[in-house]
Amino acid sequence: MIHVFCNKRGSGKTKALINLANEKVLSCKGHIVYIDDDRRPLLELDRRIRFIATNEFYLKDQKSFYGFLCGILSEDYDIDTVFIDGLFNIVEENLQDAAHLFYLIEKLMDKNNIDFYININGDKEMPEFIKKYVA
Repeated sequence: MIHVFCNKRGSGKTKALINLANEKVLSCKGHIVYIDDDRRPLLELDRRIRFIATNEFYLKDQKSFYGFLCGILSEDYDIDTVFIDGLFNIVEENLQDAAHLFYLIEKLMDKNNIDFYININGDKEMPEFIKKYVA
């Protein structure tokens, strides 16, 4: 399942995502991955959660980010949940152009039985394709 948390910057989305990840690690049977654009949340996450800071990689568009996700999933077949904090801080594109990326993430979700939790800064009207994912 894909869950999208979309709200304006500074509304507490990251803190909520970190708390959710820490709660999920207590009951999850597989591995959890937390992806962020920098290392700030590292010390707040449970040590059993695999943390990946994308600023160490060159991820500037949706295609490279999708390939990055595929690489993570191919390395560990026991991944159960992926948290992505600030998707459009990682890729330099906008929500209106992300329909294909969400389609690809949905295919990954279905094929690998993985839950995705994604934070997005959104002050504007959400596009129709994203409304089915909003938590």
